[in-house]
Amino acid sequence: MTERRNKPELLSPAGDFERLRMAVLYGADAVYLAGTSFGMRAFAGNFSSEELPKAVTFAHSHGVRVHATVNTMPRNSEADALPAYLEQLQDAGVDALILGDLGAFTLAGRYAPRCERHVSTQASVTNYAAARAWHDLGARRVILARELSLEEIREIRAKTPADLELEVFVHGAMCVSYSGRCVLSNYMTGRDASRGACAQPCRYQYYLMEEKRPGEYFPVFEDEKGTYIFNSRDMCMIDHIPELMDAGLDSLKIEGRAKSAYYAAVVTAAYRHAIDAAASGLPLDPVWRDEVEHVSHRHYATGFYFGQPGQYYENARYIREWQVVALVIDCGEDGMAALTLRNKFAVGDEVELVGPDLKPLAFTVPEMADGEGNPISEAKTPQMVFRMRLPCRAPAGSILRIARDLSAKS
Repeated sequence: MTERRNKPELLSPAGDFERLRMAVLYGADAVYLAGTSFGMRAFAGNFSSEELPKAVTFAHSHGVRVHATVNTMPRNSEADALPAYLEQLQDAGVDALILGDLGAFTLAGRYAPRCERHVSTQASVTNYAAARAWHDLGARRVILARELSLEEIREIRAKTPADLELEVFVHGAMCVSYSGRCVLSNYMTGRDASRGACAQPCRYQYYLMEEKRPGEYFPVFEDEKGTYIFNSRDMCMIDHIPELMDAGLDSLKIEGRAKSAYYAAVVTAAYRHAIDAAASGLPLDPVWRDEVEHVSHRHYATGFYFGQPGQYYENARYIREWQVVALVIDCGEDGMAALTLRNKFAVGDEVELVGPDLKPLAFTVPEMADGEGNPISEAKTPQMVFRMRLPCRAPAGSILRIARDLSAKS
């Protein structure tokens, strides 16, 4: 039996270079991203053929692995482009390919043999027989379906080869239908969810209209048993990292390639500390547990790990209570820092400083100066560089945020 790593890999989303950089700086062991084709988040930004090698070089320079998604369900018209694209990913130095289609999986073994092959959650692996079959075909890792309970995962681990790695999602949005194989987007908007263009209609607000009462709309309600078609909650397993590790999992994955760099940073940092604490036999510091409440999210649940996640009926809005106002470019030992502006704020505002291995620190904004050293009372020009003294030395990539309720009202 092969020796398992002491800690599972923390796998974070990287929708573009800024999000990759933040995931790396805030503690990811690996990132997953996409090139310009065959990825399930066509609107995430993604990486061009010129950007991808640079992204891989940056990640590798920090000891972070890169997994590339090739997990759409390609049509005949797209299949001819796969061999060259797979060769491009291998040449860029990608460590692993995430594949959902059997044909693409087979082609990857031929055209990108130096890359590990990981089976996407799109393949809906829900049992040990399917996991074994993928292993027999050459898979290094299987990303299990999100519908599995923790007990089912334990059984899969016990009944599959030790050298087959198992990965699960632990945080973020949960697609409806089996692990994202949803046709609702195709039907309603013409955007193919299985080819990276999901319009996320499961998050629309719906009403019924009776045909003989045009213009009269009735809210859709569900009883205590639910219909479980429209997903109203996000997954959050940060309180259960020890159980996940005890189940023998090799990789814990954060959803969110289409989400912000701030999300990638803060959620990665929270789970980094949760994994490290669990590996040391220590409880998670409540400060880091609270960080997942500081990003845009819907009401949290534990997915299907301990039973049905249930639905949240009051509303379907995202909770957005914090806004990024600036990023640290560099900072001296005395806390004097150069920053770049993201959203306006002013002298006297109450803000928080967060950063890699830096607990959130609240302080009142002191005097600020523009790039020429002129005093300013408010920073308000997007992307402007300005200077101010922080309460401590902060690494590059640290974030200033302010409490602002930006939640959509619904």
